[in-house]
Amino acid sequence: MNSYPLWLNPDDPHYEFPNPENALADPDGLLAVGGDLSPERIISAYLRGIFPWYSYGQPILWWSPNPRAVLFPEKLHISKSLKKIIRKKRFTTTMDQAFHQVIYSCAQTPRKDQDGTWITDDMQQAYLHLHQLGIAHSVECWLGDELVGGLYGLALGKVFFGESMFSHQSNASKVAFIHLLDELTKSGYALIDCQVTTDHLLSLGAEEIPRKQFLTLVKQYTRPYLDLKT
Repeated sequence: MNSYPLWLNPDDPHYEFPNPENALADPDGLLAVGGDLSPERIISAYLRGIFPWYSYGQPILWWSPNPRAVLFPEKLHISKSLKKIIRKKRFTTTMDQAFHQVIYSCAQTPRKDQDGTWITDDMQQAYLHLHQLGIAHSVECWLGDELVGGLYGLALGKVFFGESMFSHQSNASKVAFIHLLDELTKSGYALIDCQVTTDHLLSLGAEEIPRKQFLTLVKQYTRPYLDLKT
């Protein structure tokens, strides 16, 4: 019988992962260790509801939390105060115009109760490569010519897998997130993976669902991506 987490072979040409249902019983769901950050392995992970998350000095750690934080586009909640900010057009938003700046800012912005960053240099390079392949995307929030907020993640099929966001001005990341939802809704996206729950995301309409349900939805909604690859 296998014990978890499993060690992954970086030379495995099939980029296989164990079944997420076999992840450790704790809510964080540590599933596997090692492997690499090649585009093929990262995509293989996300299609199975798994993502990398580790710090400097650690091996690559792969996770599948239970429950999983998600947002269904039709359940987006915009508070009255946030609607007012959007109407005033204090910020401008763009998409895929400053990916490198966004991921760097996500890595450098201090976070409450968190020492250092999990967005290592290797992670930044891996997701920049995915951006160059047209799979990873960013949303930028600007105050004049200054980048004051943003987010990035992966788009596969009809699922957007959110990775990280930052804000240097109050509500900037929320404005970026709403811009993302507007664009995704136009394109028929059905699910936003938020990975882990935060008050910030809950205020926008995120919710927790069982991992089993999440894996079923990912399989259903990433089928368009798999159809394009075959």
